[in-house]
Order: sequence, then C-alpha cells, then structure tokens
Amino acid sequence: MSAVLLDTHVFVWGQLAPNRLTAGAKNAIEKADAVWVSAITFFEIAQKARLGKWPEVAAVVDSLPGLHETQGGRIAPLDADICVSAGSLPWPHRDPFDRLIAATALRRRISLVSADAAFDDVLQRVW
Repeated sequence: MSAVLLDTHVFVWGQLAPNRLTAGAKNAIEKADAVWVSAITFFEIAQKARLGKWPEVAAVVDSLPGLHETQGGRIAPLDADICVSAGSLPWPHRDPFDRLIAATALRRRISLVSADAAFDDVLQRVW
C-alpha cells in the first residue's frame, strides 16, 4: 500500500487551485492508496484564514475536514508520540506546523507531498 501525506499548501491547492500542483505531485496523489492530511493542517488553515493571511479559504475552512474525508482522504491525528518527535527532530526549522507535519510523515513512514524544500533535510519529499 502506498500512502502520502499532504503539506498544508498542497491540500489547499488541491481543493482550490489544482493548477498550482506539479505533475509529480498530482501523480503521487492519484496513485496513492491513502492520502493523509495531518490534523494540524486544519489548525494552520483556520489560523491563517482568521488572521487574513489566506482569505480565499475563509469561506470554506469549516468544510475542509469533511470534504477531505468525502473524497476518500484520511486525517492523521496528533498524538503524544508525534508531538515528542516533532519537538525532538534534529532540524533547525522552527515552524511548529512544519515540524508536526514532518513528524507525522516520519512516524507513518510515508512521503510528504510539498513544494517546501526545507523538508528535504529530514524526510522524503515529492514535488
């Protein structure tokens, strides 16, 4: 079984602007048996919408978790092990959202679909 975890921007782009995804990203998502999104992704989206940093998702933020599940996606819960892993990663990257997403991919042993090359220091990234 192949699986991928979507970085926050990839999840949003997939819903609202799929033309922003590369052919490699689209291919990985289409071929995956399981497409995961971390629970922290929904917090990140809601916070950015509330702060006005992502106005295009403000109107749909409440429906995104259900939409992902309706499309057959899975939501990866946060647990203590992921949180400890995120905090312990020997990675200078300070963004807590990215650290939790990276730890989720590592703990689940799956690739991350992301445009952010900062992840290359700690995991296998598809873009």
